[in-house]
Amino acid sequence: MLLLLRSIFFTFLLPGTVTVLIPYWIILSSDAGSSSDHPGLRYFGLPPIAVGAAGLLWCIWEFFSEGRGTLAPVDPPRHLVVRGLYRYVRNPMYVAVVMILIGESIFFMSTRVLVEAVVFFISAYLFVVFYEEPILRMQFGESYERYLHQVGRWIPRTRSRG
Repeated sequence: MLLLLRSIFFTFLLPGTVTVLIPYWIILSSDAGSSSDHPGLRYFGLPPIAVGAAGLLWCIWEFFSEGRGTLAPVDPPRHLVVRGLYRYVRNPMYVAVVMILIGESIFFMSTRVLVEAVVFFISAYLFVVFYEEPILRMQFGESYERYLHQVGRWIPRTRSRG
């Protein structure tokens, strides 16, 4: 029960801040979304928001149920998670957050939220390369090395038909 509560807390704290609170502040502090020549286009932002949110929640559930941890670096999974979306990309939570932000930038017609998406992706890339991957190498050893070679960091790899 405590693990579930920690997972919920970190979900609101981390992706909640990036995908809800910061865009809210951006939209509130600008005139974004106030006018458009084509207001119906904003609804093209809903599918990426929905897909990103579903993917994010799925990954958080996998961390909880399979990994026995949370998405927070201070309370990480104890077991390497390679199921669900992690079979296709090593960082589906970051991909999901970027999808949500891109969808929000379309929905609110906000270039500032799009800039947030770019800044988030660059930050996530640097965090993954310089912190997360070295830590996972030390923690999970050979199983993580195999995973690195089988699954792409951001984009699914095509599997050769040997």
